[in-house]
Amino acid sequence: MIPHLPTPAERRAYLEAHYGRPGSGALTPRGRVVAAIDHRQPDRVPFDFWAVPEVCAALRQYLGVDNDEEVLRLLGIDCRLVAPDYTGPAPRFQPDGTYFDAWGTHRRRVSNAFSTYDEYSGFPLAHARTVAEVETWDGWPSPDDWDSSTLKDKIAALNREGPYHVRYEVGGIFEWSWGLYGLDRFLIDLKQRPAVPCAIMDCFTDLYIANVTRVLEAAGGALDMVYTYDDVGIQQGLMMSPAMWRTFILPRHQRLNAAIRRYPVKIMYHSCGSVYPLIGAFADEMGIDVLNPLQPRAAEMDAARIKRQFGARLAFHGAVDIQHTLPYGTPEDVRAEVRERCRVLGRGGGYICASAHYIQADTPLENVVAMYTTARLADKKPGFL
Repeated sequence: MIPHLPTPAERRAYLEAHYGRPGSGALTPRGRVVAAIDHRQPDRVPFDFWAVPEVCAALRQYLGVDNDEEVLRLLGIDCRLVAPDYTGPAPRFQPDGTYFDAWGTHRRRVSNAFSTYDEYSGFPLAHARTVAEVETWDGWPSPDDWDSSTLKDKIAALNREGPYHVRYEVGGIFEWSWGLYGLDRFLIDLKQRPAVPCAIMDCFTDLYIANVTRVLEAAGGALDMVYTYDDVGIQQGLMMSPAMWRTFILPRHQRLNAAIRRYPVKIMYHSCGSVYPLIGAFADEMGIDVLNPLQPRAAEMDAARIKRQFGARLAFHGAVDIQHTLPYGTPEDVRAEVRERCRVLGRGGGYICASAHYIQADTPLENVVAMYTTARLADKKPGFL
C-alpha cells in the first residue's frame, strides 16, 4: 500500500526513498538502458515516462517542484528526450480559430474535462491528383526550420547529474502523410491509385532523412537512440494487410533507418494496436532495435508470447496498460501489473518499463506514484518464458 502522503515534502521523500536518486544504483541510468537494449540483465529494469502536459503539471504541483526535470528525477526515469530548436514560421491561424502547424497540417484545439488536444481540421493535400502537385506544394517545411546547433549543450545539461539514455524523435511517415490527405482517402488510394499517397510519403521520408542527419551530426555521438513511429494497428488488428504494408510503408522506413544506421545509435519504433503479425518484420526487415508500446489490451499482444517469440531479436518499451489499469485500477492493481511486466519482459534484459502510451489526465496521481515505486525486478532465470 502507498502510505498517506499529505504534503509535497512527504511525497518527495517517499519517491527519494525508492528510485529518486539517479546515482544510487549499480549502473548509471544510461548504462542500465544500454544493458537492457543489448539483452544483458541490468541491475534493475530501466523506466521511462510518457504523459500529457496536464499530468506533468499536476505532478509538479503534487510534488511541489517547478520543473519537469525534477519530476523525472524523483520518479527515477532513466531516459531523456531532446530536440533541436524550431526556428521556422509561426503557426498560421485562421479566422475560425484553426491553424496550420510546422508540417503543414491543418489543426484545431479541442478540450474535454481533463485535457486539450490538437485534432485535424482539414487535409491540405486532399485534392491533389498528381505527383507534381504534391512535390510543389507550398506547405512543406524546410530542414533549415530546425536549428541543431544547441543540441550538444542540451544533452550536456541533461547529463549534468549523471548520464541518461537520450533519444530524439523523428516522426511517422504513413501517419503524417495521411494527415495531409485524409485517412480513408489515403488507404483507398494506396490500393487504387497510389501515386499521390506515395509522393506524400516520399516527401516526408526525404524531410526526415535530412532532419535526422543534421541532428545526429550536430549531436556528435552524444545521442543514444532515434525514435520513429507509424500507427498501423487498431484494437483488433492491422489497418492494412501485411502485403500492403510491405509494399508501401516498409520500404520508406527502411530508407529512413538506413540513414539513421550511418550513426552509432539504436532505433526504437512505435505502433499502437494489434501489430503482432508484423513484429517479426519489424525486427528482420525494418531493422529496429526496440518495439514500443506493446498495447496490452489490443488483440494478440500478449507480453509473454511476444517476449518468448521475439525477445532474442527485439527489446521492448511500454506495455503498462493506460486503457484500464492506470486510470481505473487501484494502486495495488498498478503495482501488480508493473511487477508482472518487469518479471516477464525484463527477463534477460530487453525491457524498458513505461506506460503503453501517454498517461492521460484522468489517471489518479496515486497510481502514477504506485507505478514508479514498484520494485523494478526482472525474472533472472536464463532464457525466455
